[in-house]
Amino acid sequence: MDDRHDLKLVLQSHVSILSVTTQDELRFLNMLTGMLVANSGSLYRPVFRWSVTDGIQRLDMDLEPQLHNADPDQVLRHIRSVAQPGIYVLLDFHHYLKDPVNIRLLKDIAMKPDGHRLILVSHAMDLPDELKHLSASFSLSLPDEAERLRIIREVLAEWQAANGQDAEVDEEALTLLAKNLSGLAVADTRRLARNAIYDDGALRSCDLPEVMEAKYELLNNHGVISFEYETSRFSDVGGLRNLKVWLEQRRKVLQSAEGSGGLDRPRGLLLIGVQGCGKSLAAKATAGILNTPLLRLDFGALYNKFHGESEKNLREALRQAELMSPCVLWLDELEKSLSSGGNDGGLSQRLLGTFLTWLAENREQVFVVATANDVSALPPELMRKGRFDEIFFVDLPTPTVRADIIDIHLTKRKLNPRDFDRVKLVDASDGFSGAELEQGIVAAMYAAHSLNQELSTAHVLAEFRRSKPLSILMSEKVSALRDWARDRTIAAG
Repeated sequence: MDDRHDLKLVLQSHVSILSVTTQDELRFLNMLTGMLVANSGSLYRPVFRWSVTDGIQRLDMDLEPQLHNADPDQVLRHIRSVAQPGIYVLLDFHHYLKDPVNIRLLKDIAMKPDGHRLILVSHAMDLPDELKHLSASFSLSLPDEAERLRIIREVLAEWQAANGQDAEVDEEALTLLAKNLSGLAVADTRRLARNAIYDDGALRSCDLPEVMEAKYELLNNHGVISFEYETSRFSDVGGLRNLKVWLEQRRKVLQSAEGSGGLDRPRGLLLIGVQGCGKSLAAKATAGILNTPLLRLDFGALYNKFHGESEKNLREALRQAELMSPCVLWLDELEKSLSSGGNDGGLSQRLLGTFLTWLAENREQVFVVATANDVSALPPELMRKGRFDEIFFVDLPTPTVRADIIDIHLTKRKLNPRDFDRVKLVDASDGFSGAELEQGIVAAMYAAHSLNQELSTAHVLAEFRRSKPLSILMSEKVSALRDWARDRTIAAG
């Protein structure tokens, strides 16, 4: 994207009002002024900047600001009275667009043939209907990876000049930082780079989690996405062999900004399985294998009683995920949010349409991992080929995996697995999910504690035998799910 070229085309189109959305106000002003001065001729007009604090100030000449024209209606009356056409950049004018006097003055200025050009600059702009047919919109693109890398190197040079010594720089960490700061304005990019470098005069891979957490806090102002950067510890979880192989085959393409070798970048995968069998762990393992942050989208926080607001919230949440790229976006228990039922006035269908459109059109490095327990509740549109790149089934753990899970939860509680008869425990836990195995060990610990005894195999066996796993309590549903998945999905383990 060439912002200068696009802006020049808009100005040459003689549009009277240009609405500019950007957080990089100073960057836009410098670009506009530099472009106009460099292209003096038919395009050139005197350029003025207005703010409610400083009034009018000419940008293409070094002149003092006119403080007497600070009020919004005063500056518009002044612009309307000036005969020579000029370009007036009005900063944060969105605050004054509800005043009918200001709207009328803007219309008067805009409808004058070959008159002034008004550029309204703000972080967000919603023009009144009366002005929309007289206007065009322009969004200043955020810094690309090359520009972010330049900003980081400038910060490094600043630190080195101030301290009289070279900073310690890990080139791989430098490249990753430039990639992970995507979606931020120039000022925010510079500030987070300073946070990473000025702390200890070094840039290492260990600085990245803190930077990414700060980026998340900066971008996630709606509270519908939770963030976890430290996912690397999940990359070596037991089981999930087929899922790991599938991800490893696609890792390079997933991590490439433009794809690799002519291959399309995978969109995501759907994890279906028995409750408590590790779908959440598989989502975290995916982020760990790809070495990216994990974002979890809370659909419950999206809902709003006003028509259209829930869909708007979803679009905003997905945009936040794009800004956090590269990342894994985890949609948990998808069937509860996008159910095919018709008792919600069509809301779930509208959310489904919004999500599917984004899934098809997204070009950022956002890899979706959706999980579901009840496949019968998933809408058919979500299941057809091409929506997700693959559907994996997370089944009840095998005896070998159950042994690993038992060892993990005993070790987690500072117990030595060798002190327990794991063969008996594995045999007694046939049909248990991972969550049920953990709960059995926890319950056995409470039982032993109440008897003032050390936890033993007998305590755990008693709890396992007392418990009825979901595979027995809801055997028909679990069996039906496993039968459905046998020929339609790939086993994750």
